[in-house]
Amino acid sequence: MSAPKAPVQRADFDQVMVPNYAPAAFIPVRGAGSRVWDQSGRELIDFAGGIAVNVLGHAHPALVSALTEQANKLWHVSNVFTNEPALRLAHKLVDATFAERAFFCNSGAEANEAAFKLARRVAHDRFGPEKHEIIATVNSFHGRTLFTVSVGGQPKYSDGFGPKITGISHVPYNDLEALKAQISDKTCAVVIEPIQGESGVVPADKAYLEGARKLCDEHNALLIFDEVQTGVGRTGSLFAYQHYGVIPDILSSAKSLGGGFPIGAMLTTEALAKHLAVGTHGTTYGGNPLACAVANAVLDVVNTPEVLAGVKAKHERFKARLEKIGQQYGLFSQVRGIGLLIGCVLTEAWKGKAKDVFNAAEKEGLMVLQAGPDVVRFAPSLVVEDADIDEGLDRFERAAAALTKA
Repeated sequence: MSAPKAPVQRADFDQVMVPNYAPAAFIPVRGAGSRVWDQSGRELIDFAGGIAVNVLGHAHPALVSALTEQANKLWHVSNVFTNEPALRLAHKLVDATFAERAFFCNSGAEANEAAFKLARRVAHDRFGPEKHEIIATVNSFHGRTLFTVSVGGQPKYSDGFGPKITGISHVPYNDLEALKAQISDKTCAVVIEPIQGESGVVPADKAYLEGARKLCDEHNALLIFDEVQTGVGRTGSLFAYQHYGVIPDILSSAKSLGGGFPIGAMLTTEALAKHLAVGTHGTTYGGNPLACAVANAVLDVVNTPEVLAGVKAKHERFKARLEKIGQQYGLFSQVRGIGLLIGCVLTEAWKGKAKDVFNAAEKEGLMVLQAGPDVVRFAPSLVVEDADIDEGLDRFERAAAALTKA
């Protein structure tokens, strides 16, 4: 018999954890579908999705089965050897996208790190060391490593960690003229989120992405799409670039790819991939059998006409009700986003108070997200049931009523 577990509570966080997070006052302990239960047995509806990660909700039978089956076979062999789940996953991603080659890692930051390193290596090999500049957008978010945080366009995340990586500039999002003015023959890559996630759920204009593609071609620069948050069905297409009809040279994916199990992927073409020859880049855990087995199961469920069409239908269900609540309580000036990545922009009266909305929702048994101080973000499971959407939005309306009364 195993020894009983020592009881822990939220106060323990402040005793033993590095204080770089400020988690909610309750501790979730169990999930099923789009419902979560905390230590006291209280039930919440989950519209946060682990920040756009839990693409099939909690404890989805297909994922539990894939993980359990693989756990009884093989966990880790390192990249000294390949493994079957990784090869199957690579085939699935190549078959479903523009890509011809896949590189597996453990997170979105690592997928972006690989993408930026590849872009610089390609330019170095083809044109020489002068061609190394990367253009990203203001308020973008690409991860927390020193390289990705330097490429990300939010100084609050990169200040105070010593000299920044050089050769990186930032232009306003959705502004093609600004990109045109900045790009040059020294540019090795332009990196864009098809929907800016962390800074407020801002979708790109189609013409902007098309224009970026054209500018990159003219300057021999690579177009990188950061699809860490938008990929794997989130927009109702498997990847957002397919929704827009603009093909990148390199794409990064993570979050939803593992449905809650850590995995990241960088996808690219054969011609570019060959610049990462043996020994140029690596990762100890990347492409491990456990993560790849789960990701295979995620793709088998998500990349189906039913689920992808369902995302678009569920978007309409959310949007109609959120707009109604927003108008009735004077809470939102706009509801934007694509598929099940939705941002509700707070009105002038509620500017800066997204955290208050988050707290009010939690009191009513609903988990939501912020995207900056002025936007309430929803990133639920792609297979969230309509009954859960309706019940969750009832709870959200009660939270809105309580907030505006107070």
